[in-house]
Amino acid sequence: MVIEAGTSAERRVPLTRGRVLQAAVDLADRGGIDALSMRKLGQELDVEAMALYRHVRNKDDILDGIVEAIVGEIDDPGPGDDWKSTLRRKVVSARQVMLRHPWAPRVLEERPSLGPTVLAYVDSVLGILLDGGFPLDLAHHALHVMSSRILGFNQDLFDDGGESDPTPEAAAILARSMADRYPHLTKLALAASHDGGLGRCDDDVEFYFGLDLIIDGLERLRDRG
Repeated sequence: MVIEAGTSAERRVPLTRGRVLQAAVDLADRGGIDALSMRKLGQELDVEAMALYRHVRNKDDILDGIVEAIVGEIDDPGPGDDWKSTLRRKVVSARQVMLRHPWAPRVLEERPSLGPTVLAYVDSVLGILLDGGFPLDLAHHALHVMSSRILGFNQDLFDDGGESDPTPEAAAILARSMADRYPHLTKLALAASHDGGLGRCDDDVEFYFGLDLIIDGLERLRDRG
């Protein structure tokens, strides 16, 4: 019997773990990580949700898998002229991946354990430090002080990334109401904002400021030893 292309009997692309995880990444990119569910993922792949369980155990397995997939997107910049430029290029590549997938930092923070791809990435960062002349104990401290920054994001004390910025008028009123109780924070907020009111910081500026500060400080500690 001849089957014409486009009919319902046409062969489908086989469902694989890789396809399931890529569809999960695409779904999260469009709607955020809260949009990800087994039902919606099945719809994304045009299969029954139960068919997914042949390739992933549960939603936690999917979350672990997409963390591995995202970290796997980080480019290896290869050897550089020195450890500082190599490390910075690696972190810049990680930063670009996190900006493409803004939901990823939250998932990375919440996963209880690290998979092989994440461990290999951290191992490569440690290798850059050791090849750069860091003793093992200082390289260990360096990993701690850089923390999530090596993966392209920063766990900040203040979350000023709300849904939208307040209007200048509302921000100015908020600043005045805070002035008596929090004078120093209000002074800082007004100096770092626009239109006389509170405003969000530039995440990229703060990220790279902190990255360069840490790298320069680590170099001084290495040379001191």
